[in-house]
Amino acid sequence: MPISRRGLLAGTAATGAGLAVPIAGTTTTASASASAVASGAPGAKIRPGDVRFADLAQRGQNKRFTVKPEYARVIRSTEDAVQGVQEAVRSGKRIAIRSGGHCFEDFVDSSDVQVLLDMSTYDDVTFDERYRAFSIGVGATLEKIYKDLFYGWGVTLPAGGCLGVGAGGHFAGGGYGPLSRKYGSVVDHLYGLEVVVVDKQGRARSVVATRDNQYQDLWWAHTGGGGGNFGLVTRYLMRSAGATGRVPSESLPKAPSELLSSVIIYDWKTMTKAGFVRTLRNWLDFFESNNAPDSPYATLYAPLIVTHSSAGNFLLSTQLDAGVPNAAELMETFNAAMVEGVDPKPQVYSQGVGPFLRTTVFRSISASQGTQRMKYKAGYLRKAYSPAQLDAIYDGMTDSSYNGPDSSLLFVPYGGKVNSVAPDATASAQRDVMAKMVLAAAWDAETDDAKHLAWARKVYAGIYRETGGVPVPNAINAGSYINYADVDLADPAYNKSGVPWHDLYYLGNYPRLRQIKTQWDPRNVFRHKLSIEPL
Repeated sequence: MPISRRGLLAGTAATGAGLAVPIAGTTTTASASASAVASGAPGAKIRPGDVRFADLAQRGQNKRFTVKPEYARVIRSTEDAVQGVQEAVRSGKRIAIRSGGHCFEDFVDSSDVQVLLDMSTYDDVTFDERYRAFSIGVGATLEKIYKDLFYGWGVTLPAGGCLGVGAGGHFAGGGYGPLSRKYGSVVDHLYGLEVVVVDKQGRARSVVATRDNQYQDLWWAHTGGGGGNFGLVTRYLMRSAGATGRVPSESLPKAPSELLSSVIIYDWKTMTKAGFVRTLRNWLDFFESNNAPDSPYATLYAPLIVTHSSAGNFLLSTQLDAGVPNAAELMETFNAAMVEGVDPKPQVYSQGVGPFLRTTVFRSISASQGTQRMKYKAGYLRKAYSPAQLDAIYDGMTDSSYNGPDSSLLFVPYGGKVNSVAPDATASAQRDVMAKMVLAAAWDAETDDAKHLAWARKVYAGIYRETGGVPVPNAINAGSYINYADVDLADPAYNKSGVPWHDLYYLGNYPRLRQIKTQWDPRNVFRHKLSIEPL
């Protein structure tokens, strides 16, 4: 098929990206990875000059940013994490915590960070009999989580499609992926978490917060409040709402047996403006019309990856649970709807049926180290964009003055089961939506920063021209997703709406998040450029 893997990466890396941010502290957990504990001195300070330092400091995916701390510590146990936080707080050091390393902004890789706590080896996936829930270390990548849950118990989570993303920020920011329209957001399956917090006196301690204990407010804050705000999470406890946890294999969603998949390739050379607008309209109208939790298309996941015209083509990558009734007919109907009225019609490639996990891994972005510089901007959609917004997208993606073959605009299906949860039941407030849009600029050279940043900002401002350059909630827009962090939303040079950044991310849930922040992080130890502000 005539599309480069690199172009695909540029368009799809955002779909699973989480927010690995400065989350100081650690949660209480009975055990860390035995192999990790045995592999070195717990909590040793790794300073510049140590052979390990550069790897830890440069592990972030966005190469626009690199942290230069005084030292790093690889966290291997709960006690180690508490000690690491306590020592940094006592000495007045600025803390950052890294899980998978996929933060879009410099929340970890910031020039003012003095202590880096690395959670990457804290990655056990087990079943915790005490809490009757799956225990997932925040350093576990999505690939490890998928494999351990599936091979161990035949279950899965509706998490993202970028296999190297860590659980840490991805879960705390809400989390979503290919199965979310069927099973909801990741946090809809969050029973509890272990987290290190710091009190007014500067004392670090670990707390277990669940949806049904005395620390329920702290649990709620981590159901979409975003990482780096309240404490350092060491592990998540996952059990679906309504499940008893007595039988592990019935405590999380059952994984599909097989997936049916296809790809549609669109050629920019033959694509007219009318054809492009019709292509976007086909996609948007379909998901707006098939957004009910009980829709036969609830398991359909079809990200539309519109790479810039300098890439030569763009694509629609689709998967569907092969076990749903009439799966082949549903897929055929969907693909026909996607190419309806587009002339010349793009090529549709069937990729057949494959086993769930193998197909999931094949269709996902591999766990590899980032090499590019990036800027992401995003927005939720309640319904299809207006004609003016679609025109703005076409103008941006065909801008002949811009050469960005790795840059893209991505439409991701959302909604379905997600929308069956009340907006205040979790901190993830966007519960009446049908899709997410992710605009991504990606490039190699630092000398090209200004050019690519200007392009991304211009396109985004054009899409939201009628609402001050940002996705102010209205009949179409529903704000943005905190895991797709964009500091421009807090800058009046780019956000001219008069609506503050936190109302775009959290809608009506921000006042409660501030109260919880004030209670659990009164010293504002855990902070970054878009962190919850204490009262």
